[in-house]
This record gives sequence, structure tokens and C-alpha cells, in this order.
Amino acid sequence: MSTPDLGGVVVATALPYRDDASAHAGLAVDYDAYAAHCRWLVDNGCRGVGPNGSLGEYSSLTDEERRRVARTAIETVGNDGIVVVGVHGPGSHQAKYWAEVAAEDGADGLLCLPPTMYRANRGEVLAHFEAVASVGLPVMVYNNPIDTKVDLTPALLAEIAQIDNVVAVKEFSGDVRRVLEIREQAPGLDVISGADDVVLESLLMGATGWFAGFPNVFPAESVRLFDLARSGKLDEARALYEPLVAAFRWDSRTEFVQAIKLGMDLVGRYGGPCRPPRGPLTEEHREQVTADMRRALASLGVA
Repeated sequence: MSTPDLGGVVVATALPYRDDASAHAGLAVDYDAYAAHCRWLVDNGCRGVGPNGSLGEYSSLTDEERRRVARTAIETVGNDGIVVVGVHGPGSHQAKYWAEVAAEDGADGLLCLPPTMYRANRGEVLAHFEAVASVGLPVMVYNNPIDTKVDLTPALLAEIAQIDNVVAVKEFSGDVRRVLEIREQAPGLDVISGADDVVLESLLMGATGWFAGFPNVFPAESVRLFDLARSGKLDEARALYEPLVAAFRWDSRTEFVQAIKLGMDLVGRYGGPCRPPRGPLTEEHREQVTADMRRALASLGVA
């Protein structure tokens, strides 16, 4: 039996809200706008979408909202792409619950952080992923040591890769040396680039996918960059990538959700506001994101 594949350009989808005084923080999830956004991404060549990630503000949603967001993505994408649902949780029982719900609703795969809000040890990390993987869907574990304080090192990933149904790692450490180290120590594990500002470097070192933020803004161009890199067309890939990197760097900053949503606004899509704890960008950050986006747009012939 072939190993399930969660590679390609899968977009960690931003979540639109509409003003509603009766909703949490005065912002209600706009499911229709979200469905339209998921469809736009797939229609522009992206392999799939990833609802309920950090970019999707999963931790600011109610349980009902969180499930409906994933269902909206699954129903919208249908057979035209894959949906990799974020099932992050403080403990394995919560993450497993979200995995079971995703399986019931028809997800193609799962994206899972180590335990959130707790610096888990090796045994706890393994138990966490074992619980999620036991549900039976393909699992992409997510290494984000910046936010979780848990580093899924190549040596630890070699152990995690032995768990049935764990098929990939979203690598967000920012250290491109990890790509080859993971391939050496866990050769059966697909390495997926998780940080937009090292995506070209990661793909050239053998990453097979991009679980991406800024393709919310530039989906067709991002797919083209991915295809050029995977085809070894380095000169063309670099020419496309270099003017975009300043914008892409925001994907690795604390304000990445607000920055990507502003980028969407600047290209005529709807990004809009964020729920707490994320507030609006400072004026300095707004000006810098705008300047970085204008450079990117000019290079693409959009500005």
C-alpha cells in the first residue's frame, strides 16, 4: 500500500470575520467568505487547504466554530484537493478528539503540534502523537519550537516516524539544515516546509511540500514557485522568490496573522481583523508590511 501523501502547496488558511456585536469579541466567523477563499485557493492551483491552524486562529474559536470551519473547508474543496485539519490541543485527549471529529467529517489528513501550553518531554510527545495517529488518518506532525518550546529534533522525529500513520513533518524551526538531517534519520518521513521565508532553500534540499501562509495572498504565484523549485529551475525560481522574501518573512514573526490578512486586503481579497489576543498591527508594522507587499506586487506586475 502506498504511503498517503500530504505534500504539494497546502495553504494554512486565514479565517475571515464579520462584525457582529453579539459574537465573541464582536466578530463572527464568516463561513461563506471562508468557503469562497478555500475555493479560490484550489482554483488557483493549490493542492489543498489547512483549516484550524495558528493562522486560522483556532485557539480563539469556540468548539462549535472550530468544527464548522473544518467542515466548511472539507465541503468546499470536495474532491478537488486535500484538506489537512489542524487538531492542536493542550493534551492528547483534546487533540485526539479533534482528530476523531476531523475523520468523521471527511478530512484527508491531520496537522498536529506537540502538546500546547506545556513543555512536554520525549515520552509525552510520543504518547501525544500516538493518540492522534490511532484515529487512522495520515498525520503531519508540526515542529514549531518557537511557540511550543518543544523541539522535534531529527533524532526525536526518527522515533515519531515509527508511529503508524505519521507520514510527514511540517518543519518550522527556520534551520534549513534540518531538511537533510530529517531525511537521513527518518527517511520515510516527508519533510514539508513550514516557514515561507526559507521555502526555496527547503525545497532545494528535498522538502516535498509547503504548508504555507502567504499563498493566502499569492496562490498561483506560490504554486509556480513550488513547481519551479521542484523541477530544479533554480534561476527562474530565484527570480520569482527574491522580491517576495521580504513579505514572506512576516510569516515567521509574531504578527504573522495580521500581516498576511493585511496582504490579502492589499491584493483585493478580504483579510480583515483578528480576534483577541491578536490586536491590530502597529502603524510602524503596517507601513512595513505595506512596503514589503508593494515590492512583491511590483515584481509580479500587479502594482
